[in-house]
Amino acid sequence: MERTDQQPPQPSPEPEPKLQLPPLFRQPATVEACQADYAAGADIRARLGWTDGS
Repeated sequence: MERTDQQPPQPSPEPEPKLQLPPLFRQPATVEACQADYAAGADIRARLGWTDGS
C-alpha cells in the first residue's frame, strides 16, 4: 500500500558562490609582492596609529 501523507521532496539549496581570494593569494609569494602588499597597507596602519619598527 502506498503512503499518501508524504510531502514531495524539497529542492536542493543553491550552491554557495565560490570564494574569491584577495590578490595577495592569487600571485606567487615573492619578496616584491610582499613589499607591494605592505606598502599598500600604509594608510591603514597610519589610521590605526601603528608605527613601522615598533
